[in-house]
Amino acid sequence: MAFIFSFFLISSIIWLIMVIAHWKLFTKAGQPGWASIIPIFNFYILLKIIGKPSWWLILLFIPVANVIIAIWSTNLLAKRFGKDELYTFGLLLFPYIFYPILAFGSAKYMPFGSNQAGDYFGNK
Repeated sequence: MAFIFSFFLISSIIWLIMVIAHWKLFTKAGQPGWASIIPIFNFYILLKIIGKPSWWLILLFIPVANVIIAIWSTNLLAKRFGKDELYTFGLLLFPYIFYPILAFGSAKYMPFGSNQAGDYFGNK
């Protein structure tokens, strides 16, 4: 019983940290923070943040394509905040560490069309 309670407590703390980190990322990007906690709508807002068309949302429902789109979106999110591919690797493998660093660190959001943020494909 103590194990179940401990597992639930630790899981809840990690979940709360991730919710707060995503909320902060959305507000850093000029979007409403509450949008980060609504399923599907949060990815629509993420697509706006990374400068991709909204029809990409449909690709999330296609097997294999959804994994590619999720990785690509994570990479473009890192680039919008001035980070490189190595940081994307960290976001993918250790999200509980790298998302809070991205949210509460000194990274600034560079909107689409900014010289520093890259072109349509995320290239600088």
